[in-house]
Amino acid sequence: MASPKLSVIIPVHNESANIGPLCERLFPVLERTGLSWEVVFVDDGSRDETLDVIRSLSRTEPRIGALSFSRNFGKEIAIAAGLDHARGKAVVIMDADLQHPPEMIEAFVERWRQGYDMVYGQRTDRSDETRVKRGFAHLFYRLFARFGEIGLPEGAGDFRLIDRKGVEVLRAMGEKARFSKGLYAWIGFKSTGVPFVVEERRSGTSQWSFRRLFRFAFDGIASFSTVPLRIWTYLGFLISFLSIATALYFLIRTLLFGTDLPGFPSLIVSIMFFSGIQLMSLGIIGEYVGRIFAEVKRRPLYVVAERIGGTAEVSNSLVPESSQQRRA
Repeated sequence: MASPKLSVIIPVHNESANIGPLCERLFPVLERTGLSWEVVFVDDGSRDETLDVIRSLSRTEPRIGALSFSRNFGKEIAIAAGLDHARGKAVVIMDADLQHPPEMIEAFVERWRQGYDMVYGQRTDRSDETRVKRGFAHLFYRLFARFGEIGLPEGAGDFRLIDRKGVEVLRAMGEKARFSKGLYAWIGFKSTGVPFVVEERRSGTSQWSFRRLFRFAFDGIASFSTVPLRIWTYLGFLISFLSIATALYFLIRTLLFGTDLPGFPSLIVSIMFFSGIQLMSLGIIGEYVGRIFAEVKRRPLYVVAERIGGTAEVSNSLVPESSQQRRA
C-alpha cells in the first residue's frame, strides 16, 4: 500500500461518543486538502466501546487504522505511538473531543505547503477556564521561558502539523518521561502558529485534574531544566551565610551582655525548619534519580494489544532513516 501524504493521529481514551461526530467533520476536511490521507487512532486502554466504534468505522473506511494499548499508558505515550505508526509526509496530531476544530487542518496544510515544517494551533481564548487555572498556565509558561532550555509559544499544545523530517527526529527520542510540548520546540525547524478558538467538548468531561496538570507541569520543567536541583544549592549557601551571621551576632551579644537562657521553642522551630529543607531537597533529587532509573531500565514505551486497519509495523531500528521527500 502506498504511503499517504497526510496522516492524522488521534489519541483516544473512553471517547466512544465523540468518534462518530469527529469523523463526520474530519473526513470532508481531509478530502478538501487534495492529499491522500489516513487516520490513526491510538486507543489508550479505553474501558468503554471506543475500540468497537473504531473497528466498525474501519470496515467501511479502509483509510482508518488504530492501535490498542494493553493498558492505559497516558496521552504523551499515545502520541509517541501514533508518530511511530503514521506514514504520511505530514502528520497532524489532534484530540478526539472536537475541542480541536478539524477545519483548522486546511490552514495547517496551507502553511506546510508554504514551507513550514511545524504548524501549531495557538489558542486565543481561555475564557472557558477558571481564573486560577489561567493564572497557573501563565505562570508555567513564564517559568519555562525563564528556566527551561527553550521557550514555548504560549497557547500552543498538541494540535499541530509536523513535517516528516520532524516526525523522524521525534521518533528517535525514546525518553520515558515525555513532555511533548517541549520536544516540539526542542527539535526546532521552521515553525508558525495559527490562531484558533477552542470549541466546547462534544461529549464527556476532561480527565485532566488539577493534580495531573500540576504533575504534568513539573515533568515539563524537570525534563528541560536542572534549575530545581540548583535551587537547593543556592538555598544551602544562603542558609550557611545566615547561620554564620547568626553565630557572629550571638558571639558579639555574649561578649557585650553575657549569656542568657536559650529558648526551647526557637530551638524546636529551627530543627523542624532545617529538617523540612533537607527533606524537600532530597525529594527533588529523588525525582531526578527516579527519572534516571526509569530510563536505564529501557522498557518499551508502550505495548500494543491489537492493530486495526492499515497501521504499519514499527521498524526495530532506534533511529529511523530521515525522509527528504518533496511536498505535494
